[in-house]
Amino acid sequence: MNRFFWQVYLALLGVIVVFCAFAAALFFRGHEPHIRHLTAAAAVAEVALPADVSAADAQARMQKFASALGGSAALYAADGTRVAEAGQPLPRPDLQRASSYLTRHPFTGVAKLSDGRWLVVGARDLDPPHGPMFASLVALALLIAAAAWPLARGVTRRLERLTTSVRAFGAGDLAARADASGQGEIAALAAAFNASAERIERLIASQRGLLAGASHELRSPLARVRVAAELIGAENAPPARNEALRAQLARDIAQLDAAVEELLAVSRLDLLGSADHALVDVLALAAEEAARAGIEASGAPAQLLGDARSLRHLLRNLIANAERHAAGAELRVRAEPLDPARPESGARFVVEDAGPGIAEADRARIFQPFAKGAAASADGAGLGLAIARQIARHHGGELSYAPRADGGSVFTATLPGRAPAPANSK
Repeated sequence: MNRFFWQVYLALLGVIVVFCAFAAALFFRGHEPHIRHLTAAAAVAEVALPADVSAADAQARMQKFASALGGSAALYAADGTRVAEAGQPLPRPDLQRASSYLTRHPFTGVAKLSDGRWLVVGARDLDPPHGPMFASLVALALLIAAAAWPLARGVTRRLERLTTSVRAFGAGDLAARADASGQGEIAALAAAFNASAERIERLIASQRGLLAGASHELRSPLARVRVAAELIGAENAPPARNEALRAQLARDIAQLDAAVEELLAVSRLDLLGSADHALVDVLALAAEEAARAGIEASGAPAQLLGDARSLRHLLRNLIANAERHAAGAELRVRAEPLDPARPESGARFVVEDAGPGIAEADRARIFQPFAKGAAASADGAGLGLAIARQIARHHGGELSYAPRADGGSVFTATLPGRAPAPANSK
């Protein structure tokens, strides 16, 4: 059970205990004077009605005794036999009792005399103090209500502020955050909302950036496709020009297709959760992708808890990037466990080439969507490395770049296989 539950439960329990204690105190304090009056009446009865008094004399004395009390009275022998009675009929005493007591229906006092006889009285002085007791209970209820107010407001005020933040976020204010200060379940709830809101804000910002970049990057090939389609259909067009236009058209369509495929990969990655992960043999995966590119993969057996499809896309993008920017140069792919003693500890993909490398001025932005270096090929959409890094971060890892000592590039994807990090984290 959580702390918030215990706070509420113990608060209510405390209120009940305090209420019962005060009510019991009021009840017993309210009956104290009645017990004293009953004890005094019993002392008077022992003197006025001695054990050896006759029945006729007992009845006469009982009339005077009841008149002096201003109510009713009855005297019973030790065995419960009525000796004398005056006024309204009164109930017989409970012979099992060992001492004086009070009854409620009707409200009477029963005293056991020293010689074993019983005195039952029903006097006005023994009426319960309904007015003062009711007033005391009302005052107690108001006290409890006043004491519970700060607790209730302290809880509801924080919930109201959290509700305000959630409503603002739902209305489109993506920067809205809740006050997560303090401890307890409400603070934890506010912190969870802030983390979710931050992730959604990053996700939407990333989607907007990708959409803006895609609209800019796809406009040029679309324009070329449209122009090429118009020129190919022109009358008396030279066959050589038509052939060149068809080749250009095929390249532009391939570029558009690659860009759309990358955008779909981003969308799928945003929706991917840890529930979709399974155990992946990374060396086998690297060997398959390397063979697809006509090369061999090296390394050691390793296992990784992740999404095989997206990990394949990561490695494929790294190999395609190396082939595009280091055409004809040596290309190597390696897969290995992070800890050689524990193949299930996670994995590392390494793709290195002996190409010209990446200019120092371009290294800071190579992982940005649609970013292209000075030596970039026009065939790429500029999304491959950005998506590869997102896949690595989705698996709790990172993708990094380093120049080779003898020239070229080294891309390393470190994948511990932990729970997915927030999507599109920077």
